[in-house]
Amino acid sequence: MPTVLLVRHGRSTANTSGVLAGWTPGVGLDDRGREQAEALALRLGELPLAAIVSSPLQRCQETVAPLVAKTGRKRVTEKRFGECRYGDWTGRKLSELVKEPLWRVVQAHPSAAVFPGADGESMAAMAARGVAAIRHWDARIAAEHGPNSVWVACSHGDVIKAIVADALAMHLDNFQRIVVDPGSVTAISYTETRPFVLRVNDVGGDVSAYQPPKVKRRRRRSSDAVVGGGAGA
Repeated sequence: MPTVLLVRHGRSTANTSGVLAGWTPGVGLDDRGREQAEALALRLGELPLAAIVSSPLQRCQETVAPLVAKTGRKRVTEKRFGECRYGDWTGRKLSELVKEPLWRVVQAHPSAAVFPGADGESMAAMAARGVAAIRHWDARIAAEHGPNSVWVACSHGDVIKAIVADALAMHLDNFQRIVVDPGSVTAISYTETRPFVLRVNDVGGDVSAYQPPKVKRRRRRSSDAVVGGGAGA
């Protein structure tokens, strides 16, 4: 099946001000974030990307803009890749939120965390929609472009961590052990029986290993793991 390159948006103005942005409109990249977006375009732009799918939020749209310009590949917006809806926590300082009782739940038992307010979302619901979106798009791209395709999904830290946790068969309560930095790339390949996590939180590595092999026919990727670890890409 295809390989998805999960890109977290570049550093945003909310990241540097210590604010939980959520779905707040008008939160874009800061200067460092724009540098990260340009660097991502240089790293990923030589790959024959089958699709670039992005969260609708401004910071993600700005992150993939240089990659869209470099590849000429149309950007598709997917609402399910959007940030967790933090409800009444949205727009508040992280330094204030750490004092809330819910903070400890988010840290130690996130599968039970439900953010307050009329539009507050549970972390379990966020994880479910993120995983469903990844699997939907991966199957669609496999059908349209073949099993050796490579595509990009640009999303947010908690959403990507939840997707990685699912791919690793980790309970959501352990997803805080995963680190996904701004501007990072995480690679996952889904097969019929299991996902393979190829790379996590890569902020500068060579991505030439994701060039699709030159084959005369479409070949289904094996779901079997290599006993002993294999020789690598």
